Amino acid sequence: MRPADVDLAERLADAAGAAIRPFFRSRFDIETKADASPVTEADRAAEAAMRRIIEAEYPRDGIIGEEYGVKDSATGRSWVLDPIDGTVSFMAGRPIFGTLVALVEEGWPVIGVIDQPVARERWVGVVGRPTLFNGKPATSRRCPRLDGAKIATTSPHLFNEGEGEAFLRLVAKASASNLRQGPIYGGDCYNYGLVASGHIDLVVEAGLKLHDYAALVPVVEGAGGTMCDWAGDPLNADSAGDVIALGDPARLEDAVAALAT
Repeated sequence: MRPADVDLAERLADAAGAAIRPFFRSRFDIETKADASPVTEADRAAEAAMRRIIEAEYPRDGIIGEEYGVKDSATGRSWVLDPIDGTVSFMAGRPIFGTLVALVEEGWPVIGVIDQPVARERWVGVVGRPTLFNGKPATSRRCPRLDGAKIATTSPHLFNEGEGEAFLRLVAKASASNLRQGPIYGGDCYNYGLVASGHIDLVVEAGLKLHDYAALVPVVEGAGGTMCDWAGDPLNADSAGDVIALGDPARLEDAVAALAT
C-alpha cells in the first residue's frame, strides 16, 4: 500500500459522487442486466469517472468494477468498485445506497470507502488504522449477548431457502426476549457503516460478490468489529459471498453457531 492510496480512494469516491448526485430523484435511463438486477445511467457514469482516474494515475493496477468488468493487474493490486451499491434504493429516491471503493492487494482488502454521496457521509477504513467517519474515529459497540442484538440485512428475498432458514434462526435467537424486535431490512452497504459507527450490531447476507464486500472489511474491522463468512473465516477475493459483519467480535461464535444449527 502506497502513502497516496488512501487519498486516491477518497478522490475516487468524490468523482463517483459528483457523477451520481445530478441523477438522484431525477430522470435517468434504466436497464436490466443479465442477472436481472437493474443498472442506471448513474451507475455507469460513476464507475466510468473512477476508472478514468485509476487508468491515468495507476495504469498497471487492476480494476474490478460491477458495471465495466475486470482489467487485469500487473502489480498484484486491484481497485474494486461498486459505483452504486443499492441501485434499487437509489431508484426509489432513498439516500441509503452508497459508493464502494476498495484496494485489494494479493487478494486481501487493505483500504475501503463507503460513501453516501447525498447525505455526504463517508466511512474510510485502512488496515492498521482506526476507521474514520467524516474524518473522526468511528467505533462499533459492544454487544453483551446475542439476545437483543440489532440485526440487519438488505432483503430476506435475496437468500435461498436454506440461507433464509438459517437467517431466521439467528433472528429468533436475537429476539428471544423481545418478539417485537425484528430485523432491519434495506440499507445495502449503509448498514455496514452503521455497524462501524455503533448503531447496528450485526449484518448477515449471502450471494455477495467481491465488489459488494471488499470495501466493507477494512471499515468494519478498523472500527473494532469483525467480518467473515458464515463459517467464521476471513473474507478475501476467493470468498464465496456469504457474509457476517459484527460490531462486537465476542459474538462471532454465537452468530456462526446460530446460522449453522
